[in-house]
Amino acid sequence: MALGSWGTEAAAQDTSLRSARTLSTTPALSKVRQPGSLPNPKRAAGSDLVPEIENIVVVMMENHSFDNMLGMLGRGDGFPLDAKGKPKAACPDGKGNLVHAFHMPSDCQTDGVGNDWNAAHGSYDNGTNQGFVIAQTGESMGYFLGSDMPFTWGLANTFPIADRWFCSLLGQTDPNRRYLISGTSLGLVSDSFPSALPPNGTIFNTFNKYDISWRDYYSNVPTAGVYLPLLGQPAISENLVKIDQFFTDAASGSLPQFSLLEPNYSIQSEENPQDVQYGDQFLSDVVNAVLSSPQWSKTLMIWTYDEWGGWYDHVPPPIAVTPDDVPPNLPPGSLPGTFARYGFRVPGGVISPYAKKDFVSHTIYDHTSILKTVETKWNLPALTRRDANAADVLEMVDFSAK
Repeated sequence: MALGSWGTEAAAQDTSLRSARTLSTTPALSKVRQPGSLPNPKRAAGSDLVPEIENIVVVMMENHSFDNMLGMLGRGDGFPLDAKGKPKAACPDGKGNLVHAFHMPSDCQTDGVGNDWNAAHGSYDNGTNQGFVIAQTGESMGYFLGSDMPFTWGLANTFPIADRWFCSLLGQTDPNRRYLISGTSLGLVSDSFPSALPPNGTIFNTFNKYDISWRDYYSNVPTAGVYLPLLGQPAISENLVKIDQFFTDAASGSLPQFSLLEPNYSIQSEENPQDVQYGDQFLSDVVNAVLSSPQWSKTLMIWTYDEWGGWYDHVPPPIAVTPDDVPPNLPPGSLPGTFARYGFRVPGGVISPYAKKDFVSHTIYDHTSILKTVETKWNLPALTRRDANAADVLEMVDFSAK
C-alpha cells in the first residue's frame, strides 16, 4: 500500500509494530515511541505525507460492543455459533444459571447495562469475560440484527471493518473521548471533568499550531467539552459549530481538513435507554452527506463507538501502552486496574473511495488510532505514548485501487 511520501524507514517501523498488535501484544519497551516524536522524523512537522487524502471525517457513536452490534453480521470475529447458527455465548448470573446471548426484543433499550469502571472490570473478570451478567443484568447479553440497524449493517457489509477495535480504557464515555482528542484521560476513569489540559494539549491545539483546518460539528454537546478549559480558548470555540453546518459544508465542498461529527446525545447516540434506530438514521444521514460531497474522492471517513456500554463481547481486551505516568484516580471501593489494558471491543471501520474491498482488519486499534492517522497524514508530534504507538487505519485503504 502506498502511503504518499511517508518514508520507508518509518513505514517499516510501523509495520513491525502493527504485526505486534495483531498478535495482541504491546511493543517492547525499547521500541515504544515517546510523546513529541514524529511519525517520520526525517520530514518537518506539518508535512502532508498522505496527499491522496485531503479530508478526514470522524463520527463516533456511543456505548455498544462489537458483539452487541455486529456479532451476527457474519464478517469479522463475531459470536461463535452452534450448529443451528445461534450464539454459543453465555454468562453466569451468580445464582447457578447461565444467561445466553439473545436477540433484543425491541429497538428500545432499558437501563439494564452500565459502563462504569467497576462494571467494566467486573465484566472483564480477570480475562474470562464471564462477569457481564453478575456485574450488571442479563440484558448485557442482548444483541441487534440488521433488521434493527439496517444502515449500520449495510455500512459494515460494504466497507472495511475492524474486528479488533477496542475502546481506550475499561471506563466510561468521557475518559474514552479524552483519549480520542488527547491520547490520555489524565487519570480520570469516570464522567467527571479535569481542571486542566494534558501537558501536550489536544489534537485541536495541534491542528491550530500547524494551520490544519478543523471543525467539531456537534448536535447538543461538543466532545471538546470533556476538557472545560478548551471552551474558553477562542481558537477552539470558533471551530465548534452546530451539526446543520456540516451538511451545508459537505454539500458545498467546503469541509475542513478534519471534521468530528456528533449526534444528539439525548436521542441519537444509541446510548441506553435510547431507541437505536435514531442513531442508525443519524449515521445514514452523515455518511450519505459525505458520499454525495464534491470532496468525496479525497475523503477518509472513520466511524466507531466511544465505549462498549455494558454489552457483552467475547474477546478479552489485550494489554496496551500506558499513555503517561498518571495512574487511575480510583475512588474508594473501585476494583483494581490500570491504563495498561484496552477496554472492550467496539464497532469500527473506514469509508472511502480508497477502501479495500471485502476487507476485515484484525489489527489492534483504539481511539488513539484516529490520532495516529491524522499524525501520520500531517506528520504531527505524538501527544502521549498511547497515540505514538497506536496503529493508524491506513491498512484498510489501498491508494492504488481507487
